[in-house]
Amino acid sequence: MTRIIFYRNDGIFYGFEEQGHTGYGEEGEDILCSALSAMTMFLINTVEVAYASRIDYEIDDNTTTIRVQSKAALPEFEEDDAKRYAVSGIFLGYYRQLSELLEEYGDYLDVKVINRPYQGPAE
Repeated sequence: MTRIIFYRNDGIFYGFEEQGHTGYGEEGEDILCSALSAMTMFLINTVEVAYASRIDYEIDDNTTTIRVQSKAALPEFEEDDAKRYAVSGIFLGYYRQLSELLEEYGDYLDVKVINRPYQGPAE
């Protein structure tokens, strides 16, 4: 099962952590795991390239953990309203997409939201 925990501060989505393999298919042929990887990389590239914002991410193949966050989603770090809404919006969009996937793939995904202040990139 893949567990995804989204980080939210004052109602604003700014990051997430994914851990584990879905177990939906054999390694290398798991379409659900491939979809999660593709959506995650799309989010990272969009924030970094299209929105010209810093995004911190860490991929640990040994523990199958991916941590992604961008302080550009939060008003205390980003003054440009349009950029801030765009960055937080893509995190929210990913959360909504995963919530939809739970209907069909609930045995393979666990999606939660926690409220926590931005803590910076993992060291």
